[in-house]
Amino acid sequence: MPISASQPQHVLVLNCGSSSLKFAIINALNGDEIISGLAERLGAKTPSIKYKFNNKKTLIELAENEAHAEAINTLVSLIKEHHLDEHLIAVGHRVVHGGEHFTESALINDDVISAIKQASSLAPLHGHANLLGITSAQAAFAGLPQIAVFDTAFHQSMNEVAYLYALPYKLYTDYGVRRYGFHGTSHFYVAGQTAALLNLDINKSNFISAHLGNGCSVCAIKNGQSVDTSMGLTPLEGLMMGTRSGDIDPGLFNFLTTQLDYSAQQIDDLLNQKSGLLGISELSNDCRTIEEAAIAGDKKATLALDMFCYRLAKQIAAFMVPLQRLDAIIFTGGIGENSDIIREKVISQLLYLGVNCDKEANLAARFGSQGIISSTSAHSKAVVMPTNEEWVIANDAARIAKEL
Repeated sequence: MPISASQPQHVLVLNCGSSSLKFAIINALNGDEIISGLAERLGAKTPSIKYKFNNKKTLIELAENEAHAEAINTLVSLIKEHHLDEHLIAVGHRVVHGGEHFTESALINDDVISAIKQASSLAPLHGHANLLGITSAQAAFAGLPQIAVFDTAFHQSMNEVAYLYALPYKLYTDYGVRRYGFHGTSHFYVAGQTAALLNLDINKSNFISAHLGNGCSVCAIKNGQSVDTSMGLTPLEGLMMGTRSGDIDPGLFNFLTTQLDYSAQQIDDLLNQKSGLLGISELSNDCRTIEEAAIAGDKKATLALDMFCYRLAKQIAAFMVPLQRLDAIIFTGGIGENSDIIREKVISQLLYLGVNCDKEANLAARFGSQGIISSTSAHSKAVVMPTNEEWVIANDAARIAKEL
């Protein structure tokens, strides 16, 4: 995966949310993180930037209502203060939705910005924030190439049988209503790393990757390509998540509007912010809190975990249809990498796939460590693989910048 070069290839990676800005400078050659941080509560009363440099954490309080442009200007000052601009060769932007237009990362120009704007109607909150980050970074780093790396690009290899909804076809042709999928950079990265770990050729390997965090998705990866994924037109579809419902009966919309007088915005808020682990446990969207409560005997916390694992196992099983043969199940993301409880619960429901869980290996694979957590006799392996989306973004940005 890493590009080859004799000099450091430092890339500023920006992940812009509606009120936040996650940033890092990554050496694209080896994935080393030079500086990283988070600007949050942008545009609100108490915005701030927290960053880590040389193993030291620092907090900078910003002026009230300062937004993305001001946060990036502060970031520029930080970079210059610590002399981090010497090897900076590009800015890489995480862009959530690229629609059908982008099958790979792209150098940002007027045409690319126009296409991102068109796709932003499919994810208005994410799209607007991504464009804000791009515009602000272009002003602050005018001399550096800016590269967009799309969450949806990896899934553009899906066949129409997998990505179309059973809706009137004109909704697809006229408005782009289809499954797009997300977490593409994560699924791409962990598949490559797992192939290396298992000494397999990625182009001849079949994996099911489970990215589990506050947002969750599963991806069926056949011969290195995404052939199906659980998220859809938006990141709401698919698995039960931290605060998102995942799959529901669409008839619920009519019930909520006619029987309970919900508005469209209230329904959106219910499904995206008040459901999932939080909705069932009535306790938290944090898996660690729910696991502790379940161990202590909380019935709703136990139910939330059981539902989460059941739905995940069911989705993994469904993806055997496009794959037919399975080399490994990959667990990644904050929950996937750290929750031995959830991994064991899920694998215990998939024994018929030839996968099992080695208890000691499963316990050992926590807190950022990778490892095979199935026994040596398992026909299909279970693997914990920490994701590194920032490295994917940095690597793509450095590759494109080098080609200019």
